[in-house]
Amino acid sequence: MIIVKFVFVALLGYVLGSIPFGLIVSKLQAKIDIRDFGSGHTGGTNVLRTLGRKAFVMVAAGDVLKATTAVLLAGVIMGHGSLSVGHLTLGPLAGKALAGLCAILGHIFPVFAKFKGGRGVATFIGGLAAICPVAALFGGEILIIGAGLSGFASLGSITGVVSAYAIMIPLTIIYGVPVEYLVYVLIGALIIVIAHRDNIKRLLSGKERKLNQKAAARSGIPA
Repeated sequence: MIIVKFVFVALLGYVLGSIPFGLIVSKLQAKIDIRDFGSGHTGGTNVLRTLGRKAFVMVAAGDVLKATTAVLLAGVIMGHGSLSVGHLTLGPLAGKALAGLCAILGHIFPVFAKFKGGRGVATFIGGLAAICPVAALFGGEILIIGAGLSGFASLGSITGVVSAYAIMIPLTIIYGVPVEYLVYVLIGALIIVIAHRDNIKRLLSGKERKLNQKAAARSGIPA
């Protein structure tokens, strides 16, 4: 039964993470497919460059809340059962971490948007907010400061998720934050860094787009 619960919360996290708020908002507000503009991603940064701040806030809020919801629901569904795998005991905390990670994957590879989504940053922060608000707040602040000072959303995002992991280490060692949550942040941060690999190449070559640079229609697509 506990294995079924793990599978269910993983699917739940993925399905909720797959809700393409960027695509939904762009179609409702401007009658466009956000994937036809800028980076081609459905995340908040591309929405900001294409449609402005109001649309960005709506998309970012949706991307945060879908992961928060997935993690909170996973906690309820898992109950108090546990699964023993060798010397490991996986229980509700692992289920919540799994749901959050699957929400990130759902955002990046959404089944509802032909598996073409965003980078997963807001979804990562949303899942973290449900399990460790302090780390989520710290990582979010670093993200905003980093993006604001550098002018690069990608650099702020990478710095933010890495900083969230960095602060989770002392929180786990000193204050007893569950190891399962540390694993969530570690794997989530790695996923997001990998998702930003093309941004990292452009940052190193000096070709990365600035945060305030307006998005244009992609090649072959009329503006």
